[in-house]
Amino acid sequence: MSTAILVLGGIGLFLLGMTIMTDGLKGLAGSSLRTVLGKAAATPLSGMFWGAVVTLLVQSSSATTMTTIGLVSAGLLTFPQGLGLVFGANVGTTGTGWLVALIGVRVSLSSYALPLIFVGALAKLMGGGRIAAFGASLAGFALVLYGLSTLQEGMGGVAAQLRPSDLPAVIGAPGVGWLSGWFGLISLVVAGLVMTTVMQSSTASIAVTLSAFYAGAIGLDQGCALIIGQNIGTATSSAMAAIGASVTAKRLALAYILFKIVAALIALALFPVVMPLIVRASGAVDGVTLLAAWHTAYNVVGVAALMPFLNRFTGLVERLLPAAASPLTRGLDPAALGNPVVAVEAARRAIALAMRAICRTIDAAVSGDEKAGAAASLIEPVGGLRRTRHFLSEIGGRPDSESEEFRLTSTLHALDHVSRLAEIAGEAPEFQPAQHGPDEARAATLCAQAMRSAAAAVADIAGEKALSAAAAPIDRLETPGAGLALAGLEQDARTLAQLRRAHRGPTLAKVATGEIDADQAMARIETFRHLEALARHAWRGAAHLLGHIEIPPV
Repeated sequence: MSTAILVLGGIGLFLLGMTIMTDGLKGLAGSSLRTVLGKAAATPLSGMFWGAVVTLLVQSSSATTMTTIGLVSAGLLTFPQGLGLVFGANVGTTGTGWLVALIGVRVSLSSYALPLIFVGALAKLMGGGRIAAFGASLAGFALVLYGLSTLQEGMGGVAAQLRPSDLPAVIGAPGVGWLSGWFGLISLVVAGLVMTTVMQSSTASIAVTLSAFYAGAIGLDQGCALIIGQNIGTATSSAMAAIGASVTAKRLALAYILFKIVAALIALALFPVVMPLIVRASGAVDGVTLLAAWHTAYNVVGVAALMPFLNRFTGLVERLLPAAASPLTRGLDPAALGNPVVAVEAARRAIALAMRAICRTIDAAVSGDEKAGAAASLIEPVGGLRRTRHFLSEIGGRPDSESEEFRLTSTLHALDHVSRLAEIAGEAPEFQPAQHGPDEARAATLCAQAMRSAAAAVADIAGEKALSAAAAPIDRLETPGAGLALAGLEQDARTLAQLRRAHRGPTLAKVATGEIDADQAMARIETFRHLEALARHAWRGAAHLLGHIEIPPV
């Protein structure tokens, strides 16, 4: 009974320590986690490398994966780029196994861990910001070490009652038949899968395996078989998390499950060949280190096997799970709400997409395209703006820095102006003012030109070029093309404002001379007012999306 208590207590302390340490490391990373991943994923290969590095540093593949889901959902990373990060996170998470192999099972660190827990807890309780995050990281790390020491002690008791001969023999072991060897291998793989599913942590289950081997309770080949199952078991948590989730989360979960299956099939196929080599190497290298190396190599080989076919692989996943959402709001994924910075980026892109659609509709209608169908064409972008407003309302917490606070404020300003742009476009009495006279015709030309400039100014945010700028400060998002388009848009808006003021008096005077009646005069003034308002809100909406802080009044 005491052995079971020690084993279970050690696992519990290990899991608790990992949770606290991960939360602390994520707090230390802050929004830089999003920045690093956004910059690192220029290509799937670099994404894989930096996904592994970041996961190794924050000790949480789930943190990397959830941030990646948010970035892909927001449209700031492509699906192949996001998948590269997830694959890298899967390799990076094997670093904890090396921690267990090189330190945890070899040295009793409980005497060192307890003072570290005290110091970390003190910093967590009395400090704030990064000091508190550092304290949580330190206390969590010490709890991991203390849990490993407790687990090691419990496994000593398990080893007194359990021997490798009590477990199924696997293929490749001396004197084991082909059929019985494969049966034993599959049985241990299933056992490892169940262990991870129950613990909901492959790191914890692998720590148990390493501790059991170090205590002599299992053999080297049996430990390798368990690790295969424990790696597959991590996919069960992804599958459960994907239930009822967004399409992006389901796609990444499906890709993750398929990756685990492919890696497991490769490991099983190579098991009879590789295992004798590992057993032979155990004469020069200790078995715990070999198990940690097997864990890492197993994942690296799986990633290496899929990377050359990544585009085909992602295409298969996308066909299996097609996106049903509108392209304008596809980035407003609930998964992005887990990271406020990513959520704001998703909203900015949705606003830019809606604005571009609205401006194109207005341009076509003002230019006299009778097939434009202005009112009908505005339904989808207006719905997208409404959903964006609700999405922004669900973002929790306040921004971590002044730059992020400014980014959120600019996004809200842009949402307000683009919403007004759509509202005015829907209320306009008519979109063909050229029939009124030359002044109205010139105003219509300027308005149409302004709409084209506005669409061009936000094209980078709405399109694929936004991917490379996802991690940049908002005041650096303006590309040369966007800057020229915005300058032209501002000029058109200011010219329209001047024309509107100069147009009103002479138009009303024409009523007194009998050239037009009062209804016609009011209609012309109203048309001019709508055209000027359209250009003004388009200009200000685009300026806020591009990060212009001060916009002088028209």
